[in-house]
This record gives sequence, structure tokens and C-alpha cells, in this order.
Amino acid sequence: MKKKLLWLCFVLFVTQSAQSQLNRYIIRFKHKGNSPFSISNPQAYLSAKAITRRTNYNISIDSTDLPVTPRFIDSIRNAGAVTILNVSKWLNSVTIRTTDAAALTKINSFPFVQSATAIAAKVHSVSADDLDTENEITSTQRSARTLADFFNYGFSSNQIKMHNGQFLHNIGLRGQNMVIGVLDGGFQNYLTVKSFDSARGNGQILGVYDFVLKDSSVNEDDAHGMQCFSIIAANIPGQFVGSAPKANFYLFRSEDVATEFPIEEHNWVCAAERLDSLGGDAISSSLGYSDGMTDPSFNHTYSEMNGNTTMAAIGADLAAKKGILVMNAAGNQGNESFKRLATPADGDSVLAVGAVNASGVPASFTSLGPTSDGQVKPDVASQGVGTTLQLANNNIGSGNGTSFATPNIVGLAVCLWQGFRESNNMKIIYALRASGSRASNPNDTIGYGIPDVKKAMFFLLKDFASSTATIANCKTTINFISKDLAGMNYEIERKLPGENSFSKVGQVAGSGNIFSNKSYVFTDSLINAQAGNIAYRIRQVIDTAIASFAADYIDTVNVTLSASCITTSIPGVAVNDNRLQLLPNPAFSFVTVRINTAQPIPQLQIKIFNGKGQQVATVQKNKAAGTVDFTVSMANLASGQYFVSVYNGSTIISTKVLLKL
Repeated sequence: MKKKLLWLCFVLFVTQSAQSQLNRYIIRFKHKGNSPFSISNPQAYLSAKAITRRTNYNISIDSTDLPVTPRFIDSIRNAGAVTILNVSKWLNSVTIRTTDAAALTKINSFPFVQSATAIAAKVHSVSADDLDTENEITSTQRSARTLADFFNYGFSSNQIKMHNGQFLHNIGLRGQNMVIGVLDGGFQNYLTVKSFDSARGNGQILGVYDFVLKDSSVNEDDAHGMQCFSIIAANIPGQFVGSAPKANFYLFRSEDVATEFPIEEHNWVCAAERLDSLGGDAISSSLGYSDGMTDPSFNHTYSEMNGNTTMAAIGADLAAKKGILVMNAAGNQGNESFKRLATPADGDSVLAVGAVNASGVPASFTSLGPTSDGQVKPDVASQGVGTTLQLANNNIGSGNGTSFATPNIVGLAVCLWQGFRESNNMKIIYALRASGSRASNPNDTIGYGIPDVKKAMFFLLKDFASSTATIANCKTTINFISKDLAGMNYEIERKLPGENSFSKVGQVAGSGNIFSNKSYVFTDSLINAQAGNIAYRIRQVIDTAIASFAADYIDTVNVTLSASCITTSIPGVAVNDNRLQLLPNPAFSFVTVRINTAQPIPQLQIKIFNGKGQQVATVQKNKAAGTVDFTVSMANLASGQYFVSVYNGSTIISTKVLLKL
């Protein structure tokens, strides 16, 4: 969070003279009339990726997408000694710099101008040594560590693993092809520090822009944004690995760290618009605005923290409306008089992030919720105490602040979204909230708590998975769709008429080397099942190595068996033919299954069902032509009546009744 505390003498100077130095204004327009652009031709002002995002998520292109009418801007520019700064189509406004009173009078007279309002003093140039932020930064040259996961996280291990983030990385979700916009006050030395060697070498930094100075260089500005960027993008194996090290990035400087004026909120919105137009997926913002303005007359009040009042909140919610996943630091004012979160974290479609320490204990400085209109805020929390990050001097250090908790969550959220691109941004937010450690009892400090992305995956799997079932020839055929890769599996459970609980009837293995959409077919024999409703449920196991949130039910399906499947009534099944004999019968500890077929059966299956129709044993063999005996153990089965069925693949050959003593 970039609420700044300048040296006292500087603060006093600015406070006493700020009003006389106001030379930047926001010009708001009444409409977008006489525009050369149209909603029907978005290619003129949106990239193909931005249009695709809208198409994929059924987002309508509307008037907020239209650029500000160019002739309005030309009229402002030509009104006198005026410099155009940034233009916002979402807010239908432009910021300017001028000291020309006549020009302002002329601008106010234009029929398309709604208002012209002072918004900031001139840009000051303040070095990093003149600032004292709320973040405590520790500079240490750290040594390597080796871990067993896909990435050797080193000192960032805890901040990744407190969310089970390593699980996403281990199954291949590392941010590939996802685009994150980092909005901050500067990215000092990002072109040279070691954390970004991979990002630079692989072309993952897609572009940069400075909305404060209106140029395309952010390397010489404040280091705060670079530190936040590193928490996502770092890739130093064994020492420091970020939460989405394979993602792509835009680095936008929207914050003037020397002062705090509302113009920076306007810059923030312009940066969000730029990311949208370029087709970006997510925003990581560690900026916020509340009562700490350089000129106190611009301070926001708690009543304004309702998600609908400030420029930043309006812009953030519009970014979310365009399909962007917006995440913002809650703020670091929990120990101060204001205490409440800062905008744009108050946006109802913004995921506001609070801070906890390495053990999950809330940080005392985390800004508190709720918003003034009663929203649960912060939404979630991540490690913001002792967070591992890159320092401008090329050392790896640590820092405190919701500023650093936010990018950690952003990276993991983007990795999660990478696996579920059919889900929109708000479903990702829902999954993160629902997976939080306080999901059932959110509070005003860390909201829904610390998300577990493995648990969040199940919310998305349940939303995605589907299944259908049909019955024919006393067999249920289940077709189901989910997402997986090799090493995951599915357990199929069934509840027959008259039963009170489900029993496992089969298992299907996941497939492939990429976590992606998969379709499967499972066939279940209904031998000896009574007529009535049959329920199935599918339990997906996503992690066979670690029990924590390793499996959950992703779908259920019901079918109706119209007629009981007793052995004498199953079509095509002979109960007393000579192809199958059971010796001895009754049996005690074993039974010899004698099978006589003229042809070999390479996929022979011997299945044993109890009196309820539940499969209790199966044997798979390769049978040659002629008569072949197979010995099947009965030692672990209780006394009673069983049915022994022989299959050629999925085709049943014969069934006989067996009595177990």
C-alpha cells in the first residue's frame, strides 16, 4: 500500500502551499456524441484479445468501451496553454495540466463539458531516500534451499505453500499464457535485478508505461512496484520463486510516490483501461487512497468506501465488468485512526487482500472492513509479514504490508484460472473466497480467510463437471466430463434401491500430461439389482500423495431401473449353460471357475457380486481357447449367496449362483 509518510518539513510545505500549486485538472464530459467510433466496430479501439475475452464470457460491448470523442480532446488541447495528460474512456474524462485561467474559462464554456475540477498540484521529484513507507524492508543476501516440488522455492516456500500453491505448479499451472497488469509507483531496476532473468529472457514482460510522466520507461522510478512484481514473477530456483513465474506482464506506473492526489486514481483507471484494451487477464494493484492525501481537502471519508463513489472504485469495478480479475491490497492502516480499507479495495467486484504472518495470524496493520455499505472486506488474506521479495540492490529480502500479500494471491489466482478458462473472473473470486480458512465465518480483518487453491479447484471442478447415465441390458453406462491429468483418478460410487449408503463400484484413471478437459465412459453391471432408482456419484481424487483436500465429489447422476435384473432375466445371459462351471459349489475358501469357450478371451474378467448386486471381487485374466480353470479366493467373503459372472471385455458371457459356506 502506497500511503506515504514524507519527511515532516516537506509535508508542511506541501500542505501550506498545495492549494496555490494546483495546476492539474480533470475535465469530465457529458456524453460521447459525434464519435467516429461505434459499438459495432470494436476492432478500431480494442485488441483481438480484448474482444475474445468479451466473447468468451458473454460480455457486451457498450458505450464505456468507446473512446472519448476525439474532437472533445482537440478542443481542450486548443483552448490555450494546456497539456493533455491521460484520457479515460470509462470515466469519460481527461486530465490536463495548465495555469492558464483563460483556458479554463473557455473549457468550462464548451457545451460538451460537464465540469473542470482541480485534482492535483504539480509533479514533484522526490528520491527514494526522501520517503518512509509503511513497509518494513529487510535486506539480506539469502542462500539456496532445495525442495522436492517442481520448483525449488527457497525462502518463498511458506508464502506459496500456505495456499497449497505448489499443487498448481506441480500439475503444470504456472501462469503460462496468462497476462497480468501490475499497477504501482515504479519498477526500479527491473531490467537488471536477478529475479526477472527468466521473465526478461523469455519475453514475458510485454510492455511498460508511465502514466505519471507519460513515457515508456519505469526502470528508474520507485522500487515498490518491482518488489511486488517479484513476488509473482521471480524465478531463482532454490532461492526465490514467485506465485506465477511463467505468466506474462504489463508494468504500469500510475502512482506519483512523491505526493498523494486524486489524479493518481484517474491514472489508475487509465492503466486498467490500457490493460483491458490489450487483452490482459488480471490486475495486481498494491495502491490505495483514503485519508492520506497531500492536500487534506481531497481526503476520502469512510462513507465514501462503498465501492461506488471514488474514481478508483468505479474504474476497478468497470475493469471487472470487462472480465478482468481485479485484486487490490486492503491497506495498512489497521493501527491508525482511520483503520478502514482504502479504495479501490472497496469495489464489490474487487478481491481485497489483507495480510497475515507466516503462521497465518492476522497482521495488526491490516486495514479493516467492512465497507461503509456492509461488504465483507478484506475478502481474503495472504502472507504480508516477512514476505520474500526482490530488492533494488539485487539482494533477496523480505517486507511487510498488504502490498506484498496481494501479488502472492494474484499469481496463484491466475494459475488457478489458467486451468479453468471457461470460468469467468467472478467465479475465480468465488472459489477463492469459498476456499478460505474462514469461509463459513468471515470477519472484518481477513474476510473469508486464507484461500487454499487446491480446495478452490474443487469448487471449479464441481461447476465444470457433468455426467449422464443410461441403462440397457442390465448395465449402466455413465458418460462424464471433468479436468485431470495422469496421476489423478475417479472413484464411482453407487446406491441401489433399498440401500442407505453408497458403495464404490469402480475406478477410472486420469490421463495425459496436461491438466485439461477429459471425457470418460464407465460401465456398471446391475446383476441382481432390484427395480427402482439407482444413484451414482463421482469422487475425483486430484492428489494421491497428500490427504489435505485430495478428493471430493464432483457430480451425481440418477437412473431408473424399470425391471429387476435377476440372472434368469438378463438378455443374452445363460445361467445353466456349460460355458461356466463353479467347483466346488458350495465353496469355502476358494472356488475354481471353469470356463469353456471355442475362442480365446484376451480381456477375460471374472466378477463376483453379493446378494445386493454390489461387486465384491474381480479377476482379470487372459484366456486361451478351450476349457481353462481359474482359482478365485473366497476367504475374505462372508457366508451367503453370490453371483459369479464372466465377461469378455464389457460383454457378459454367463452368470451362475455360488453359495459361500
